[in-house]
Amino acid sequence: MAMHTLTIPYPDTLLLALKESPETFEAEARLLLAVKLYELGKVSTGTAATLAGMSRVAFMLALSRFGLSPIGVDPDELTEDLRVVLFRERKQTERVA
Repeated sequence: MAMHTLTIPYPDTLLLALKESPETFEAEARLLLAVKLYELGKVSTGTAATLAGMSRVAFMLALSRFGLSPIGVDPDELTEDLRVVLFRERKQTERVA
């Protein structure tokens, strides 16, 4: 598969204002682009992860920073589901012990 490069010029004053290194800013910009394309339904998590320069799992975990879910449900709903599962698991463990 052919890879292309996107170059976006930005001034040093942007780095000063954000208090970030070029490497940190560029990594965050890549992630932001990937997240937005994913949010719009333009790319899959795998493609977005490649664009962001991270593993698919890391990208999927990073989506929560932006209020997005990798499985198409509201992040609050997913959090509540996880809380319920952990609660039930803890109750089950207490019964066994």
